[in-house]
Amino acid sequence: MRTLTQQLTQYAAYHRDRRNIATHFIGIPLIVLALAVLLSRPALANAMLPVTLSAAWLLFTAATVYYLVLDVSLGVMMACVSALCLAFGEWIAAQSTLVWLATGIGLFVVGWVFQFIGHVAYEHRKPAFVDDVIGLLIGPLFVLAEALFGFGWRPELREAIDAQVGPTRINADQAATHR
Repeated sequence: MRTLTQQLTQYAAYHRDRRNIATHFIGIPLIVLALAVLLSRPALANAMLPVTLSAAWLLFTAATVYYLVLDVSLGVMMACVSALCLAFGEWIAAQSTLVWLATGIGLFVVGWVFQFIGHVAYEHRKPAFVDDVIGLLIGPLFVLAEALFGFGWRPELREAIDAQVGPTRINADQAATHR
């Protein structure tokens, strides 16, 4: 299994333009919320369990376990984000079918529009998941890590990533000066 640094570095190689990263700060959370919403129905209630089981719970639990294996501190932060997404998803799933579907599909479509704008207009490179499907799981972790890097979190990790794929840039013209 690849390490956190390896996973983030591979994903970062597809995301060096800051504008593309900015679109991911919108698109990926919307997609994650959409999955929490859409997968929260149907749900199975059991008096012995503290939560209502759904495909959303299974997906987010499996993802959280993977994140915890990669890195405990980042995994715990992702678990908190996941809990908020699941709470929102369950709340929307409890609404009418129209509200549930419109919210879930709307979030999903708008999220992917932001993703593709970032890759087509700014990065000029296909999304990471096209070459490695694990990129779908690493995307949310990448967004959280990038946000934390902005606050000075784990500079050695950011430096290790930048050492392998180069620093982020504003546009493609600047990329030539960094390579």
